[in-house]
Amino acid sequence: MKIAIILGTRPEIIKMSPIIRECEKQGIEYYILHTGQHYSYDMDKIFFEQLKLPEAKYNLDVGSGLHGKQTAKMLTGIEEILIKERPDVVLVQGDTNTVLAGALAASKLQIKIGHVEAGLRSFDRTMPEETNRIVADHTSDYLFAPTETSRKYLLNEGVSYDKIFVTGNTVVDAAYQNLEISKNGTDILEKLGLQEKEYFAATAHRAENVDSKERLGGILNGLSQIYKEFGLPIIFPAHPRTVKMIEEFGFKLPEGTRLIDPLGYLEFLQLESGARLILTDSGGVQEEACILKVPCITLRDNTERPETVDVGANLIAGCGEKILECTRIMMKSDCEWENPYGNGNAAELTLQNTVTGYSIEYSKTVSPEQMQY
Repeated sequence: MKIAIILGTRPEIIKMSPIIRECEKQGIEYYILHTGQHYSYDMDKIFFEQLKLPEAKYNLDVGSGLHGKQTAKMLTGIEEILIKERPDVVLVQGDTNTVLAGALAASKLQIKIGHVEAGLRSFDRTMPEETNRIVADHTSDYLFAPTETSRKYLLNEGVSYDKIFVTGNTVVDAAYQNLEISKNGTDILEKLGLQEKEYFAATAHRAENVDSKERLGGILNGLSQIYKEFGLPIIFPAHPRTVKMIEEFGFKLPEGTRLIDPLGYLEFLQLESGARLILTDSGGVQEEACILKVPCITLRDNTERPETVDVGANLIAGCGEKILECTRIMMKSDCEWENPYGNGNAAELTLQNTVTGYSIEYSKTVSPEQMQY
């Protein structure tokens, strides 16, 4: 069996890294196809090196752009490579345009599709990620749901029970594996002059937040109120677009909020792990905070990670007055919640079910004599 691992953003590289390592461990033939959705492959090479991953065999260097144009470029490039390589299974992860293009290209070529992190739902169709998730799920043959909640959502949409495998989330594997790797690099807390549990960490990057004067202003006001009440510095690794919009809207940085350049993944993982509390609009950061036992406040009106809320690791604050109220509640947390995303063997279970599922399908298409041969 040959597997094509399709990825194109840094969160996908992170969450696919345990699967790549597991392929190496099990001796499964695979190759990596990098679409370059957010960055060129050349910019991501350092990322592969830091995570100790092999280079991508193919890179499309699609870059950012309008959804339709970007997806069309990826569809064209992915299709050509899949026709050339003819993998038995394509693995995609998450909810990006890379996932959408990879799943559509493979589906049209009758190649089996495995969707890692299947079944997440925000129930907000205004988010392009929601469309990508749904299309990928309904074209996939193997749906690797991180939790029972995700399986329930898929069943409610009519997905066949025998296509769904609850594996846990590879973000757990990645957090444990990559935090260990990070210990051999820069100590970001020492570099920034921070002490463990004596600062907050904050991120905001989603267009619906940073492109809205009202919502971005609400987030900054919330950070101001938090600092006034708790007196802990707020470390804010800011995406260039976030910095640009703060300036364009004429906002002043709140007292106590320290804007820093974006961090590499390994450094950011250390920053998360050492924080007293995290405020974010990122889905992946919600998961990582839950896994690392750091209380989380989500700066959105909904989440496709409801399990983090259910176990008491996360509260949905939106971008207004509830930010301070939710922070007060989470500052009292004992951080003893149960991790809902598994125990760090999601990659192993994903590949195990991929191989088993493909073997069953393959046995239906060949004679016993061919199987024996």
